[in-house]
Amino acid sequence: MGKYVSTKIIPLGSCAFRQPFASSHCRFIHGYRLQAKFWFSCNQLDKNNWVVDFGGLKKLKTLLEETFDHKTVVWSQDPDLDMFKSLEQRNMIELVIFDEGVGIEKFAKFCYDTANDFVDGLTEGRCWCSKVEVWEHEGNSACYEMELNQPTEWKS
Repeated sequence: MGKYVSTKIIPLGSCAFRQPFASSHCRFIHGYRLQAKFWFSCNQLDKNNWVVDFGGLKKLKTLLEETFDHKTVVWSQDPDLDMFKSLEQRNMIELVIFDEGVGIEKFAKFCYDTANDFVDGLTEGRCWCSKVEVWEHEGNSACYEMELNQPTEWKS
């Protein structure tokens, strides 16, 4: 059985993060203007013959910007987490703590989970997010995708 797919690119905003255990320069705090591309899938189009109403994704964009735009995203296992918390208390950064790690691979997974939950609710289970790609710049990206084709498979 085939499926329908539509895509949407959503800017996530400017974000700072680091890989605290990297031996490269990635161990330093650095930032990127993140952007994500979402693949939405369904087996049956809506009454307008759409996979998803792009206008209905504005709240998803807001949710993602609240996580990334002008934020410092830190892994909960960062050995300097207390320093980041201190910077936030001093009103120098807006801190977001990720439990599963940071980097565009983890950001892609976060965006996937957020978009999948959002679009499931928006379409009453008719549509699902099948893939997300996050770019830190035009040369580097990472993807997270569901390998199953049917929303009932991932829900069971």
